[in-house]
Amino acid sequence: MQPYQHFTLKERESLAEKLREGKSFREIARELNRSPSTISREVKRNWSKKKHRYHPVRATICYIIRRKKCVRKPRLADERTRAFVIKGLENYWSPEVISQRWRMEHPGIPLSQGTIYRALKSKQLKGFCAKTHLRRRGKRKNNRNTQTIHPVNTIHSRPEIVTLRKRLGDLEGDTVYGAIGCGYAVTLVDRTSRMLYAAVSKSRDSGLIAEVFEEALNGESVKTITLDRGSEFAKFPEIEKALGATIYFCDPHSPWQRPSNENTNGLLRFFFPKGTDFNAVDPDYFQLVVNLINNRPRKCLGWLSPVEFLRDFCCT
Repeated sequence: MQPYQHFTLKERESLAEKLREGKSFREIARELNRSPSTISREVKRNWSKKKHRYHPVRATICYIIRRKKCVRKPRLADERTRAFVIKGLENYWSPEVISQRWRMEHPGIPLSQGTIYRALKSKQLKGFCAKTHLRRRGKRKNNRNTQTIHPVNTIHSRPEIVTLRKRLGDLEGDTVYGAIGCGYAVTLVDRTSRMLYAAVSKSRDSGLIAEVFEEALNGESVKTITLDRGSEFAKFPEIEKALGATIYFCDPHSPWQRPSNENTNGLLRFFFPKGTDFNAVDPDYFQLVVNLINNRPRKCLGWLSPVEFLRDFCCT
């Protein structure tokens, strides 16, 4: 089948001349190598009722105007979809999280992350932009960790069940730097549920960090903790004794061996960028941020949040 092509001005001029000669639509179609129905629609669509004639220039102008109006309605023009996207952005969800959560709750109705990115870029969502509501803000992450610990247990001797993420209580930990003399955030992430446990420490003193670990976990059952080799974890035997858990250390300069923790630290960084004075952060606000992160749907959890996943995991 020959692909359809729109009429050109030259074809319209020829069509108008043949209509004046009194030729039928079928005769004109044969001469222009077009379908009779195509000729019929073209004449009907652009026939001037006032002057009772077909004018090629007028027909071309009408065609151009119709083509400009022939634009697909924006996906976010739908109020329900728009409200869902705005609610997700208010909770600082990424466009991917929002689109996947939408598909879970509204099967059969598409909404891509690209649509949301384009809407933010073109400022279709008033009050929202990538710089204020997206995690990366267009900047690349740059890790500089100092590894100084000489561990008893390394990640290579860690039980296989921890690697497989088959149980709760296997954590990955780290500290999030604020500014010089402005404190740190101690973060612990469950490898299976991705639940974040966090608290603020006034310094990197290893004795204080051990105490903050207990504060962050607040009685939660812990089996293992995987850490980097930062000097703040020098008193890891005290942490093991206090929590009844075994601590395993990653290889030097290998943050990818704690992927869940690194990813979650990135989420925390959105709210507390470098230079944050953690000692001045309101404890209630800090806990609010932790709750926001724990209620954020995750791709690795089938677009459930850690809170929802933990609830379902415990129920089964």
